[in-house]
Amino acid sequence: MPERVSPLAPFGHQTFRTIWIASIASNFGGLIQAVGAAWMMTAISSSENMVALVQSSTALPIMLFSLVAGALADNYNRRSIMLTAQAFMLAMSILLTAFAFLGLLTPWLLLSFTFLIGCGTALNNPSWQASVGDLVPREVLPAAVTLNSVGFNITRSVGPAIGGAIVAAFGAAAAFAANALSYFALIFALLRWKQEERASKLPRETLGRALSAGFGYVAMSPKLINVLFRSALFGLAASAILALLPLVARDLVAGGPLTYGFMLGAFGVGAVGGAMLNARLREMFSSEMIVRLSFTGFALSTVVAALSHSTIVTCLVLLVPGACWVLSLSLFNTTVQLSTPRWVVGRALSFYQTAAFGGIAVGGWLWGSLAETYGVSTALMLASLAMVFGALIGWKLGLPSLETLNLDPVNTFREPSLRLDLQPRSGPIVLLIDYTIREENVTEFLTLMSERRRIRIRDGARQWALMRDLENPDIWTETYHTATWADYVRHNQRRTQTDSEVWTRIRELHAGPDGPRVHRMIERQAIPPLDTEDDIFHKTRLDLHH
Repeated sequence: MPERVSPLAPFGHQTFRTIWIASIASNFGGLIQAVGAAWMMTAISSSENMVALVQSSTALPIMLFSLVAGALADNYNRRSIMLTAQAFMLAMSILLTAFAFLGLLTPWLLLSFTFLIGCGTALNNPSWQASVGDLVPREVLPAAVTLNSVGFNITRSVGPAIGGAIVAAFGAAAAFAANALSYFALIFALLRWKQEERASKLPRETLGRALSAGFGYVAMSPKLINVLFRSALFGLAASAILALLPLVARDLVAGGPLTYGFMLGAFGVGAVGGAMLNARLREMFSSEMIVRLSFTGFALSTVVAALSHSTIVTCLVLLVPGACWVLSLSLFNTTVQLSTPRWVVGRALSFYQTAAFGGIAVGGWLWGSLAETYGVSTALMLASLAMVFGALIGWKLGLPSLETLNLDPVNTFREPSLRLDLQPRSGPIVLLIDYTIREENVTEFLTLMSERRRIRIRDGARQWALMRDLENPDIWTETYHTATWADYVRHNQRRTQTDSEVWTRIRELHAGPDGPRVHRMIERQAIPPLDTEDDIFHKTRLDLHH
């Protein structure tokens, strides 16, 4: 049994520690801004749907732009991307503060500003989350992911209450100003971070190819698809409490912005407690069981919140969904990171964020619309049914168990010496690999080649096929294409230690005197020139005819 890693082990790495502390300051300001935006919307709009859309406007850009941000995170300097995102959010926060002080904010203008700030978050998050694996060793990664959740929820436990006090005493504009100031600490920390450049002889992937490679990897990774589905469902169902909480504070318990802040604070305290219990719960329960318990905890808490008219009761019950929130989302995040090699981790995390925040964005609109039509209590009760469904569906579509795979690159591939002068952009490249397989090993060979196909396509191969020689049935030929020579090299560099186990077993079945024979070819079209003698004669006849 592996030795348990201390929850505080990531703090032994200075860069992680510095950025983590700066992130707390930035998250603190972001939560104060969220309280100000949500409560200002209750003041400038009487629509319950508009209030719920404040959360959707923050989550929607993460759903829309995370895929592009993930591709950028895997192909460009992550520190530079994060600095760009922080500078953009600082500028938008300053503008929001100015409009609020001047009394120029309308409901749709407020949603636009929160949407733009959310765009900065969408650009920042994949680069930051992918960078965590660069800042700490792999065995410490789960603890680092949990500490990120702890940091955010420490601020959530006190930030909203302070935000509510700021809004009550000085107005929403002061909350927006506090958020603008909070960006400076993180910008300073990022400027001090000397990120190690990832050297590569290959040209950088274009955005389109990077997105295609990320989509192909996720599409051919069943475990990741399961995680994405469950996270989207969780975001859709669980978003009801956070989206409707301003209305719970105003309508169900007859409170003000300070009450709303205390409720968010209670949610945050529960989240910190959940983060502290995270490692122990993983030892006691499977990943799927933790997710089911989280859905169930949310469902029960939502029912109580829908029926309660007491601030104290509602605050106490919000401790449970806070814990469930961080347990589930940190589990989803860790599963994605531990199931993905470094070359595509930014894109995999962006797919996860698209799924989770897409669910949150859609949920904010859905529960807000239901609250406007049927009332807040009814909307919360309906949300609890969705959460029960989320728990029950785990019996059919369970989350994979959290396991540590060796996703380090094999690093055994060496570019072959070629007599033909190729450029990185030369192509298409066609690969044929000949295997000699005895009849008694065919069944096992086909099973392994099925897994081989999944790995090939996941890592960028196209038009994969397996053929059998009709005249010599012991000869099997695997074939696939890549668009360019650079893509072929990348494809081989992406092979992980876990993937190599499949290749080793296939080589053991090969019965030839040497290893499987590899043919590397470049595709060329044998098309006759346009102006052959027949073409000239044909054109001359047409001209005479006319």
